[in-house]
Amino acid sequence: MDNENDVLERLEKLLTAYKNGLLGGEKMPEHENPNLPISSQENYMYFTLPMSLNYQRNSYALWECANKMYRDCPQVFCSKSVCKMGTEELKNILVSYKVALQPNKQPVIWRTLCGTVEQDFDGDIRNLFSKMNFKVAEIKSHIQNNKKKFPYLGGNKICNYWLYVIEQYTDMKFSDRENITIAPDTHIIQASVRLGIITSEETEKSNVQTITAERWKRLLNGTGIAPIDIHTPLWLWSRNKFEFIV
Repeated sequence: MDNENDVLERLEKLLTAYKNGLLGGEKMPEHENPNLPISSQENYMYFTLPMSLNYQRNSYALWECANKMYRDCPQVFCSKSVCKMGTEELKNILVSYKVALQPNKQPVIWRTLCGTVEQDFDGDIRNLFSKMNFKVAEIKSHIQNNKKKFPYLGGNKICNYWLYVIEQYTDMKFSDRENITIAPDTHIIQASVRLGIITSEETEKSNVQTITAERWKRLLNGTGIAPIDIHTPLWLWSRNKFEFIV
């Protein structure tokens, strides 16, 4: 890592630029949503199910498709309805709206998550959070210990980003939000190289996501900045090809 004080100084400039709308000003993919009541069960499910399919694809396209699907077929966001639904019916809906790009694998992921919500949380995903005392550490531990019940949502990167999105778009207040670590996707990794958090050589390592998350957590410890709070600024900065110079 470069000199920590230098990195923090550049990060502060970047955060200020973000607050002033100088990083492209583009909305994040999840802004594409049906504007449901933020505390509702439906809203929590809307920001949970598509997240499990958010890998190796354009996030903006995913959430645009999810929003269209919700308008026309809200039943596929209801765990009870999905569990009663025929396999082909669910598959046809998810594929026709291009929410599922892998027609055999991804509808199974969707149904599995709905089954978990139905069986373990009385049909309400909000019960997951209350049963874990609204603590990020407990939620993540539960999901990690039950990965088969949370396919892909249990992945370290997606899980942290999902919790961040839940916090941003629902009424959820976590008691230990500092435990939502940064979610190192391609843009975050590129921005981290640019800021000197990791080296370009380290991007070739299989555990680069873990390295990146741990470096940021260590650097931000005691600064009052939660790691996940820098996700959007770094993401937009990278996506806009680092046009803003720090």
